[in-house]
Amino acid sequence: MTAQELETQLLSLTPAQKVEAIRILTQGISSNNRGINKTPGVMGADACIAGRRIPVWLLVSYQRQGAKDADILDQYPQLSAADLVTAWLYAEAFPYEIDTAIDEQEQADAILDAS
Repeated sequence: MTAQELETQLLSLTPAQKVEAIRILTQGISSNNRGINKTPGVMGADACIAGRRIPVWLLVSYQRQGAKDADILDQYPQLSAADLVTAWLYAEAFPYEIDTAIDEQEQADAILDAS
């Protein structure tokens, strides 16, 4: 298979399939990529970078506010670039979940700001 053929096939994957593909690929090149986990009792069981208490929705929120990947990696040096790629792909695959979590956090912040 040529690189072009592979690219064509990868681009045709669904967002959920892309998440799985990136997990498999980064497993072979980086031991720093932990994937995404949901753990009952940890961060409200939100999707987090595995082994870290860093929710995907939080990273997406920073990105939407204009933070670049380099800014996020500076803020969270325990993360790798591969972790961010995995987070972005997860968010693409499950946009409703991420949007809902961000909305819930914004509502909680508004309640705290009002008191």
